[in-house]
Amino acid sequence: METNSSPSFKIILGSSSIARRKILAEMGYEFTLMTADIDEKSIRKEKPEELVMVLAQAKAEAIRPKLPVDDYVKDAEPTLLITSDQVVVYEGAVREKPSSKEEARQFLKDYSGGHAATVGSVLVTNLKTGFSKGEWDRVEIYFHEIPDEAIEKLIEEGTVLKVAGGLIIEHPLILPFVKEVVGTTDSVMGLPKDITERLLKEAL
Repeated sequence: METNSSPSFKIILGSSSIARRKILAEMGYEFTLMTADIDEKSIRKEKPEELVMVLAQAKAEAIRPKLPVDDYVKDAEPTLLITSDQVVVYEGAVREKPSSKEEARQFLKDYSGGHAATVGSVLVTNLKTGFSKGEWDRVEIYFHEIPDEAIEKLIEEGTVLKVAGGLIIEHPLILPFVKEVVGTTDSVMGLPKDITERLLKEAL
């Protein structure tokens, strides 16, 4: 894989997600991290596609004032800010991070033998020019029956409590019960590589 060892731009990943960090590093980019402190619950939209786009936008707007603006405008090389958001959609309802172990357990029982979708957004903002463009992506995930003991182990282990919809497909405890993924795993993990790559190019 080609690495972008000396790119003519800098990247800031506006996310605290370990999975997004991993994906962007796999793409060969070096980047700095910043997180947006926004109250996601105060931002509502009917459609999941609209919701993830406005949340990515809100994160970018929250991060921008934290940056020493002059540097980015004066700098020879542009700085690109990547923000994103993701929700899980189950039977038409939007699911965010489970609020309790009980809710996480219910989410996982729902997926057992059924299916869910992830809807994620990526927004790239060029801090030098102000150009900003985003896209959303939807992935359908089908599950075999998930045994109760696997669900209990997942809840005990705790990662499912920190992710949208309590949904993780790459986790060793859930992977054997994933029947089919229509879309890309990186998108489910929170950062679709192809879209990110394309938006970075467009932003330059």
